[in-house]
Amino acid sequence: MAFGWKLHGDGTTPPVGEVVGPDERLSWPRTAGIGAQHVVAMFGATFVFPLVMGLDPNLAVMMSGVATIVFLLIVQGKVPSYLGTSASFVGGVFAIRAGVDTAQTDGWVTGAILVAGVVLAMCGLVIHFLGTRVIHAVFPPVVTGGVVMLIGFGLAFVVADTYWPQDHWVALATMTFVFLVMVLFRGFLGRIAILLGLLFGFALSWVLDRTVGQITSVLPGQRLLDASGKPCTAEGPYCVATAFEHDRVSFDAMKAADWFGLPEMHAPDFKMSAILLVLPAVIALIAENTGHVKAVGEMTGTDLDPMIGRAVFADGVGTVVTTSVGGSPTTTYAENIGVMAATRIYSTAAYYIAAAIAILFGLCPKFGALVAATPGGVLGGVTVILYGMIGLLGAKIWIESRVDFADPVNMVPVGAGIILAIGPVVHEINEDFKLEGIAFGTIVLLAGYHLLRAISGRVSGEGAARG
Repeated sequence: MAFGWKLHGDGTTPPVGEVVGPDERLSWPRTAGIGAQHVVAMFGATFVFPLVMGLDPNLAVMMSGVATIVFLLIVQGKVPSYLGTSASFVGGVFAIRAGVDTAQTDGWVTGAILVAGVVLAMCGLVIHFLGTRVIHAVFPPVVTGGVVMLIGFGLAFVVADTYWPQDHWVALATMTFVFLVMVLFRGFLGRIAILLGLLFGFALSWVLDRTVGQITSVLPGQRLLDASGKPCTAEGPYCVATAFEHDRVSFDAMKAADWFGLPEMHAPDFKMSAILLVLPAVIALIAENTGHVKAVGEMTGTDLDPMIGRAVFADGVGTVVTTSVGGSPTTTYAENIGVMAATRIYSTAAYYIAAAIAILFGLCPKFGALVAATPGGVLGGVTVILYGMIGLLGAKIWIESRVDFADPVNMVPVGAGIILAIGPVVHEINEDFKLEGIAFGTIVLLAGYHLLRAISGRVSGEGAARG
């Protein structure tokens, strides 16, 4: 099914222990509330990663809505997921832009990622037509659980380095507030604890600005300065981002933004050297999509393995659609899976609403600027919960699949991959190409497992229940 959701019960908050399935919905006002929570959950990363890659964040937000609708249609509404901006391409994009950052480079970046999207879609077709045995052979439970875990825990540096330091007290207060709402309110309020936490943190930050004054911290994207206060380009002991006093909440960007307008678009350009730099990210995206689909399957109690090929294909198509107009690469989002884990509401109706809101945000720069004004400390308090819950879903896959970690073939590559992702560790191949973080950890985990399995003399299929 793609449309035509059944009303769950009487449409009000389901009793504790019940879940709202992908083909179900609550009342439309409640469904809209869940959709809004999904928008807020994806917005931070979907807005920030394009900024990091030098792409238009407003266009990325708008096209994420388009890509999500395309994804839901291709998977026939059976895999509730939101397609936000992928972080797997950041390293490759940095390499493409190294030494030169012009308008032509923007075309090289989106052109290279578009080709990667085509390759990803082709891989999805192979998986779909050859069957899930391909996935089970390449991504057994020990690998998929490890990938889910390193995706969640591998984003810890975003909390530690970017969000939490901006206002650690607000981050702590927001995190604690979400804890309490989840536990004390078992009904609908408990299921939108993430959204309520964001609103609480936003309001608290605004109040603190007017009572205790400005905060001194480093903001993302702040220019690097040398000892004399002049801008510099290479981070190091004499070239750092300096903390300064600023308001926690600033509405300046919102006031300056227009109410309506199309984001700036550009056509992709194709350069072979740029394409080669981003292609390794496809490996991480296949594993990431597989892990996400399995995580959703675990949460819903549904066998979604037959949909993995469609999901990978849909993600590839989504990336092609977004980058064809100059947008960012897409992937199924851990943040939104975390929201589903917290709310136990898996309705795809909420995702269609979230996609529509994202498209409207893209067409209304003023609203996009308002959501983007969410203080970093608030995002730190929320994402530390979301990323942690995703990581623990990987452990859930291991437990339910009875993965044997007494076997070094299982333990060694998984442990190494997770540490590389959490670091995040950077492995420089040459001056123009490096692997790092989640992408590096995924490759080491996947390749390391199969290498050790082959060396140990295991035959295909042996010990499937264990790993």
